[in-house]
Amino acid sequence: MQEIGELAMANGWESYVAYSGGRDGVKPCKSKLMPVGGKLDVAFHGILTRLFDMHGLGSRLATRKLIKDIKRISPNVIQIHNIHGYFLNYKVLFDYLAKAGMPVVWTVHDCWLFTGHCYHYASVGCNKWQSHCHDCPQKNAFPASFWLDRSKKNFEDKKAAFTSVPNMTIVTVSEWMKNEMSRSFLKDCTYQVIHNGIDLSVFDIQPDDKKVREKYGLGDKHIILGLASIWSKEKGWDDFMEMSKMLNEDEVIVMVGVTEEQQKRLPENVVGIRRTENVRQLAELYSAAVAFVNPTWQDNYPTVNLESIACGTPVVTYRTGGSIEAVTEKTGYVVEQGDVKGLLEAVREIERKGNLEYKADCRAHALANFRKEDRYADYLKLYENLTTR
Repeated sequence: MQEIGELAMANGWESYVAYSGGRDGVKPCKSKLMPVGGKLDVAFHGILTRLFDMHGLGSRLATRKLIKDIKRISPNVIQIHNIHGYFLNYKVLFDYLAKAGMPVVWTVHDCWLFTGHCYHYASVGCNKWQSHCHDCPQKNAFPASFWLDRSKKNFEDKKAAFTSVPNMTIVTVSEWMKNEMSRSFLKDCTYQVIHNGIDLSVFDIQPDDKKVREKYGLGDKHIILGLASIWSKEKGWDDFMEMSKMLNEDEVIVMVGVTEEQQKRLPENVVGIRRTENVRQLAELYSAAVAFVNPTWQDNYPTVNLESIACGTPVVTYRTGGSIEAVTEKTGYVVEQGDVKGLLEAVREIERKGNLEYKADCRAHALANFRKEDRYADYLKLYENLTTR
C-alpha cells in the first residue's frame, strides 16, 4: 500500500494512508499518515467481535473522524485494502462512500467481505455465502465469536453496505477469487485481477547453500521446504507430518514458521525453524531446496510460491484456490488436495530431473510476472483510467 502511494506521488499524485492507530505499526513512508482510532477503539471492537459477532461494526466515532478527514482531502480515488482489523465501522464508511461519488478501488485479500463471518470457507466446504449465510460452522475461527452467531444478520448488513457504492472496482489478487466473487452478492461489480508482486532483487537464486545447510544441520540431504506464518491443519501441518513417514534417508523436510511447542513435536526427519534471521537467509533456503511444497487447503494467492520460483526452486502445491496460478509446467506441479503421496512423487520427479533443470525457467517466469513494480504500475493505470472517464 505504501509503495503504491509512493509510485503515485512520483507521478504527480498526493497520497494519504489511513491505518489502525491502535494496532498497526507503520513503516516510514512518504505518504501522509492518518491513524484511525486508538487502543481503546480496538479493545471495544474486540469485545463486540468476541461476544456478539459484530466484527467491523465498532469504531463508529473513529470512522466518522476518518470521513471528516476524507471530506477535507477530497480525494480523486479511494483505495481500500483490508478493513476487518478492529478499527473501522464498515456501515458508517460505506454509507458515506455510497453518496460521495468518487471512484472506490477495493483490493480483496480474503473472503470476509462476502460471507457472514469467516475469512475463508474452503477447508470446511461451506457454500452458504452463495445464497445466505447462517449458523456459521466457523463461528469460533477468525474473527472469532465465542458467544453469539450473527452470521445471518452480518451477511445482510454486508450485502446492503457493499453493494451500495455505484462506482466501485474490485481488485482481486487471483483469478480464483474473482470467480468466487462472481457467485456472491457482489457478482455485478466491476472486477480487475492484479496479482501480488515481490521484490526480485531480494528473492533471487543464491549460488551458495553451504552456510544455510551448516546452520541447520542439513548436510547434503534433499531439502523439501515448507513455510507458513502460522502452521495449522489448513496450511498443511498434518500433510507434512504424514509425508515425513514416507521419506527416504537422504530426504529432509524443513518447515519455517513453527512455534516452540510445534518444534518439540517434530519427528527426526523434519527440521523446524521458528524464524529465519533475515530475508536473505530465507532466499538461501528457497534456493537450497529441491522443491517448495505448499500443501495449503485454503489460499487466495500465496506469495511464498512466488518467492520460491523467483529463487529458482519449483513449487509443488495442492489444487487449492489461487495457489496454482503461479505454477506452470516449467515451474512446478499441481496435485489434488489430500494426495500426500502425490506431493512426494512430484518432489522426487524434480529430484530425478535435477533442480538445475528448473532454475532458469523459474527465474525467467518470475522476471516476466512477479515484479512488484509492474503490479504497482497496474494500480496506477487503474487510478488514471477511473479519473479520466
